[in-house]
Amino acid sequence: MTDEVRTPAWEPGERPELAGLLEREWLVTNGLGGYATGTVSGAATRRYHGMLIAAHPAPLGRVMMVNHLTESLRLPDYRTIPFGGEERLAGRLEIHGVQHLTDFRLEHGLPVWQYEVEGFELEKRVYFAYRHNTVFVRYTLLKGGGPARLKLKPCVHFRGHDDQVSAEEACTGCTLRIVGDRYELAGLEPWPALRMRVHGGGRAGFTARGEHADDIRYRVEESRGYAFEGALWSPGQFRLDLTPGQPATLVLSTDSWEAVEAFDPAVALHDELNRRRRLIEQAAPAARSGFAAVLVLAADQFIFTPVVRTGDEARAKAHGDEARSVIAGYHWFTDWGRDTMISLEGLTLTTGRFAEGGYILRTFAQHIKDGLIPNLFPEKGSEGLYHTADATLWYFHALHRYLMATDDRGTLQLLLPKLKDIVAHHLRGTHYGIGVDPADGLLRQGKEGYQLTWMDAKMGDWVVTPRRGKAVEINALWYNALRLLEAWVRQEEGDAAAAPLAGHADQARESFNRRFWYAAGGYLYDVVDQPDGTDDAACRPNQVFAVSLDHPVLERERWKSVVNVVRDKLLTPVGLRSLAPVHPDYKPQYFGDLRARDGAYHQGTVWGWLIGPFVDAWVRTYPEDRGGAAALLDGFRHHMSEGCVGSISEIFDAEPPYTPRGCVAQAWSVAEVLRAVVKTTGERPA
Repeated sequence: MTDEVRTPAWEPGERPELAGLLEREWLVTNGLGGYATGTVSGAATRRYHGMLIAAHPAPLGRVMMVNHLTESLRLPDYRTIPFGGEERLAGRLEIHGVQHLTDFRLEHGLPVWQYEVEGFELEKRVYFAYRHNTVFVRYTLLKGGGPARLKLKPCVHFRGHDDQVSAEEACTGCTLRIVGDRYELAGLEPWPALRMRVHGGGRAGFTARGEHADDIRYRVEESRGYAFEGALWSPGQFRLDLTPGQPATLVLSTDSWEAVEAFDPAVALHDELNRRRRLIEQAAPAARSGFAAVLVLAADQFIFTPVVRTGDEARAKAHGDEARSVIAGYHWFTDWGRDTMISLEGLTLTTGRFAEGGYILRTFAQHIKDGLIPNLFPEKGSEGLYHTADATLWYFHALHRYLMATDDRGTLQLLLPKLKDIVAHHLRGTHYGIGVDPADGLLRQGKEGYQLTWMDAKMGDWVVTPRRGKAVEINALWYNALRLLEAWVRQEEGDAAAAPLAGHADQARESFNRRFWYAAGGYLYDVVDQPDGTDDAACRPNQVFAVSLDHPVLERERWKSVVNVVRDKLLTPVGLRSLAPVHPDYKPQYFGDLRARDGAYHQGTVWGWLIGPFVDAWVRTYPEDRGGAAALLDGFRHHMSEGCVGSISEIFDAEPPYTPRGCVAQAWSVAEVLRAVVKTTGERPA
């Protein structure tokens, strides 16, 4: 077995104060899209913080089932001391974790807290049964002068995990059913039943006493301009005696009672740790220890079976396959086509999860429609939305990397007719103005009121960066897709069948180098042939794809100029700025209400995932400087102990200290950093 992978939230002797404990978060996922998450302090500051967010088929989607656990320890002298979080139902909120928390870390990606309460040392762990909506909260008394009684009060407000905290009433209409050691909270449609039981611990019992509290405040929601006060309800309190070395576990689940009782908590923990050790053992050799091993475990959080779409699973099983997809980010994203295809190599190929890479590609192939793959799948829906100009082109890139790693000719032969149809739709034109300009062979896109590139912020009718016309990365991806399909068709069908594709690629390349070069700046236009006839010379990171992709569309003699401009104007320790600071629309910080944040989202804000293509471009341009490329990733090592411990945030402020923002754990951030680490330091998995 591999050595223990530990991720501390702070260095020894540097334990943060309350603000730091509130800002650092943890995340555990279940392989279905469900999760448990919160702050290290135990205080819930987001609508998404909870001990069980369960994943269910549409139209429910992901459901907040247990928002919070109030924890306290009754000592032998009968004093009861709260610890590890906040008292949510006592009229006012009190945070208790500051004085009692002595350590927080991840062990193989799973959170571990240690508390000291009046000479008693207590450990807490949270973990799931993989691919089940069953979470275990396990407590072990490590040291103490006698038995101590643990008291746990679950607090609930059943709702969609993305619903406002002010939505509806808390669960005062629920019915608590108690049969033996089974506790079931049910009867509030359309929500599933919450099943609870205690495993281990002496003299376990439950006191049924409904408590209701209004005006629970969620700090982060308030800072983001959302409803931030809501209600919680508790059905009562569990109690159990702890003795040193004898763990006791609270089990929370929306699975059937048969499934809940099939799991022994100790065996479930052993199995989950072994599963995580195997993930590291099968990854690329350079990813089996240290920083990269932490990223391998972080990558596991995003690969999931999309249970919300039962049709995907049914179709996959009918073909002897399994449905898989990628959660774009926690807490609020679902699976997005663009994010999935960009992330596929880092999440599945660098980690040696080749079969799941194939599952993902074939799952998305089921949803190809009019030459497009979905931009995203809505939280509670089964059908995708298709307003994207680049996700489909990234599909070619992901498939190419998959074939390079696996030589899976069967999948290529299965998908080849669909790939040819995609290109045919782009050549004659498809939805949202996506289509090739026959005059120059370049791909144009844009429709009023839609945001079709990855720079997709929109607030009401305001499309912040519409980028209508011929965008630089869209055409780099288009050329790359044409060359890839040309090679696949030549291999499967011969030179004559591939010749038209070669002709389209040649035309696109000639036109690209003629139209996109911005001589005055020594870099590439971001968009040419905009609706008003102008070209956009804003210095953005999108130009890096003209160098980084497997078939670079930019002429070699211009690579250094572009890469150096991106380095000088856009590079930070945690990714690339989305706009150069000299531009009048540049925003150095991402904060405030939704309109303010969307206005800054792609106007300077740093995106971690862009470090991957920049490393590719750097290595291609300066092949002798692989050490310099590796050094570009150093900032992410520091970031692993801030934000969501053990993962990488979606975005960062554009200026020091590069505060992490957006989703606390983002698939393409983790995937591209992991891929770049392996690319610059070691071998691929066998």
